[in-house]
Amino acid sequence: MSVDASYYFSDFGSFIYPEVFEGIRYPWEALKKADEVIERVLTKPGVESMLGECKGRIHTYGCYSVGRGTVIYNDVTIIGPAIIGEDCEIMPGAVIRPGTIIGHHCVIGHGCEIKHSVVQNYAKVQSMSFVGDCVIGRSARVGSGVITANRKFDQSNVTARSDEGRLDMGTSFFGCVLGDHSRIGANGVTQPGTLVGPYTWIYPGTVVRGFIPRQKRVYFERPIVMEENPIVELKP
Repeated sequence: MSVDASYYFSDFGSFIYPEVFEGIRYPWEALKKADEVIERVLTKPGVESMLGECKGRIHTYGCYSVGRGTVIYNDVTIIGPAIIGEDCEIMPGAVIRPGTIIGHHCVIGHGCEIKHSVVQNYAKVQSMSFVGDCVIGRSARVGSGVITANRKFDQSNVTARSDEGRLDMGTSFFGCVLGDHSRIGANGVTQPGTLVGPYTWIYPGTVVRGFIPRQKRVYFERPIVMEENPIVELKP
């Protein structure tokens, strides 16, 4: 089971801030590097930059940067510090929370919430989903209604299994790593510290945890039950 960042992500150079991935060994370390980048380019200079197009009323708080060609629809909330790249679509009602960096050509769906995460180029996070303390790979897909659980019930530090033993991530908040071109289907759930390799599909409604290798299809076998149903006229 690999915990090296290079197992999950292959194209750092085109990301909006490649230094987020430079010099890291473990993929979750990208979040700490992202905090450093945000502090340097956004928070300390006190940047409030909107180069995109707002289609309706939006709400912004704190420092933020939105790139050219990005379209933000009505009732989006950006709670800085947060960075959104170029040519993205941020759909109505989405919430972007502090510590988030979204790359170029991304789609953030209706009513979804992104918290302290790195979302790489061409990724899509669909409607009514929660992505918290995650690292999402290039062209990865997070389906509608997905929850990336980001804290254990006992609030202890999140850990990852590896060939070196159990690794402490150094934080009690961490969601998942979703490798390049992987996808989580609608209403899927990842437990804290889940690592999903590239080109893997987590099927809709599936709950996963731990290490999921690259290029797999993951689903529960569930028999379909069909029974006779009485005719009942539903009330208006």
